[in-house]
Amino acid sequence: MNSLKMLSTGLLLLTGASLAAPILAAQIAQHIVRAKAAGVDLIAYPTAVKDVVTIVGSLPAGDAFAGAGNAAVPTLVGMMLDRGTKSEDQFKIAEQLESVGAEINFEVGIQLVEIHARCLKKDLPLVVRLIAEQLRNPAFAPAEFAKAQQAAIGSLQHSLESTSARASEAFDRAIYPKGHPNRPASTEEMIAAVQSAKIEDLKSFHEQHYGPAHLTLIAVGDLDARSLQANVAKAFGGWTGGSDFLHAAAPAVTAAPQEESIPVPGKASVSVVLGEATGLRYRDPEALALRVGSAIFGSGFTSRLMGSVRDKEGLTYDISAGMGEDALTDGYWRIGATFAPALLEKGIASTRRELLRWSREGVTAEELAARKTDIVGSYQVSLATTGGLATALQQAVLRGYPVSWLDDYPRAIDALTLEEVNRAIKKHIDPAKMVLVKAGTV
Repeated sequence: MNSLKMLSTGLLLLTGASLAAPILAAQIAQHIVRAKAAGVDLIAYPTAVKDVVTIVGSLPAGDAFAGAGNAAVPTLVGMMLDRGTKSEDQFKIAEQLESVGAEINFEVGIQLVEIHARCLKKDLPLVVRLIAEQLRNPAFAPAEFAKAQQAAIGSLQHSLESTSARASEAFDRAIYPKGHPNRPASTEEMIAAVQSAKIEDLKSFHEQHYGPAHLTLIAVGDLDARSLQANVAKAFGGWTGGSDFLHAAAPAVTAAPQEESIPVPGKASVSVVLGEATGLRYRDPEALALRVGSAIFGSGFTSRLMGSVRDKEGLTYDISAGMGEDALTDGYWRIGATFAPALLEKGIASTRRELLRWSREGVTAEELAARKTDIVGSYQVSLATTGGLATALQQAVLRGYPVSWLDDYPRAIDALTLEEVNRAIKKHIDPAKMVLVKAGTV
C-alpha cells in the first residue's frame, strides 16, 4: 500500500486499441516471438490491430528491495525515472512524447518497477529508446529530487486519510512477518524515510538493482518482431546488472485470530478487511481451485457475499473476497468490505456467518459450472485489446508460466472438479484464525 504511481508527462492520445479480429485462446502461443535482446526478456505479439503498439514491462526493484535500508528509496528512485536523464531533461522527453501522442508510465510496487507505454507503430523506436534511457540513466537532479520528496510525502499523508489504505496496510503487516517480501513499511515509517533519504542512497540503489538481468518487455500490436528486437538490442546494449526476485524464507502462516481497530475520524464509513495468509503461490497445486471457489463466494454481483450481505440484508454497497499478492511469493486470502458505522457489527457478523457456511459446505455443482463459464468468458474478453493481451502475458510470465499458459488457462479452469474446489476451500480457509482490521469511525 506504500507504492506510489509515477506518470510521465507524455500526452496520452490513444485509448485502448481493440484487436481487429477476436483472438481464440488456442491461437495465442503460436504467434508469440520470445527472444533475448541485450539481456532483456523480450516478448512480441504481432496482431492485426492497425498502427497501435502497447508495451508493458517489469524489473525487480520494488519496495521490498529496500531490505534493512531506507524504506522509501525504491519508490523515490522510481519517481525519478521520468524527471530527466543524464542526456535529456524531462521537458525535452515530454516534448518528444507529446509530439507523437505517445506515453510512458512507471510504477513502483511491492517487488516490481512496472513500465507501461503506448505509441504508434512508426514511433516504436523512439519509445523504446526513451524507456531504455530513463531506466538506465536517470539524472537524479537535486531540484527534482526535492520535488519528488514533496510529492511522495503528500501522497503518503493523503493515504493516512484513506480508510481502505489504512485497513489494507494493517492487514498486510499483521499476516506477513518481518523479512517477508510482502510486508510493507507503515505509512508513518515511509514518511520519515522519505524525509531522511539522500540522493546518494538513490544512486546506490539504482546501481545495485537496475539492469537487464530480470527485465521483461512485452509488446503487442502492429509490430515487426525482428525490428523490435533490433531496437531493444540497440537501446539496451551494454547495460548489465539487475536483481533477482525475492522469495520468502518460509510461507507466512496465520496461527491465531487478531483484531485491530484504526480510528480515522470524520469518515462516513468503516473499511473492513478479514482474512489470513494462504501460504500459496499462484502456481501452487490447489491455488487455482481455491481461487475459483473464492470467486463464487466473493467476486462480482452474482457472488454469495453480494447476494446475502448486500442484496438481501442491505448492510453494505461494497463487499468482495479473493486472493492476492501471490505471483512471486506466497499471498493472502481476504474479504474486503465497507460498512456504515451504525451497521458495522451487524455487517461483520453477517460476513462471518456466510464465511463459516462457505468454508464448511463449499460450493455447489451449479455454482461451479456457472462460474467457470463466467471466468473463461471474462478472460476471453480481456484479451480483446492490445493492453489486455500484453497484461495477460506479463502476469503469466511473472507467475512462472510459459507463454503457452494463455492457451492452457481456459482448459485448466474447465478441468477443475467440484471435489478439488471444495477440498481446497476446507484445507486452506480457517475462519477461526483470521485477522480482522477495521479502519474509519470506530
